[in-house]
Amino acid sequence: MFFVYIFWISAGYLAGSLPTAYLVAKKFKNMDIRSFGSGNVGATNLGRLMGRRWAVFVSVVDMLKGGVPVTMANLAGCDNLLVSLVAIAAVLGHNYPVWLNFKGGKGVATTYGTMFFVFPWISFVAVPAAGLVWYLTLRISGYVSLASILSLFSMSVLFLALGSPLALGGAAFSLAVLSSWRHRSNLVRIASGKEEKIKGGR
Repeated sequence: MFFVYIFWISAGYLAGSLPTAYLVAKKFKNMDIRSFGSGNVGATNLGRLMGRRWAVFVSVVDMLKGGVPVTMANLAGCDNLLVSLVAIAAVLGHNYPVWLNFKGGKGVATTYGTMFFVFPWISFVAVPAAGLVWYLTLRISGYVSLASILSLFSMSVLFLALGSPLALGGAAFSLAVLSSWRHRSNLVRIASGKEEKIKGGR
């Protein structure tokens, strides 16, 4: 049992650690994304460098790299606790990839990808609903970071409200807390009025 847990958690971490935005910027711009904009290795910062289409592409890949190991763990018959740990490991891989000296992104897209597949059909409702919270918050505030944090916390509430196993609801809440920690500098800038808004936000 111990080695089964080690295998799946390691698989989740390694899948999540694929530095998508870094590789795209390096391949098509010959540039280290960490030296541009916020320095973050994620879709939002890549969008500033290469445009919205590339940001969407990276977001989708980042979702899949979290969703695939979780789906495989479910298909292999892993219990809910192990599936939740695989989900967390995938996001940790994105945030702290071994390939980039453990300096990665903020894990929002990867969190969506992992949580979408953890517990059908509840996750098929909770995650899109959280995505709607993200969209509405972004439209109203213009802050990607605020939208991300609020949507992930709403996701954890929805998981528990819809009756998901406690381990999976706990995973959603843990990932929301992790995202808040990764966005702490953004929150400070929002409080001081220095955070950049995206176009389309009020």
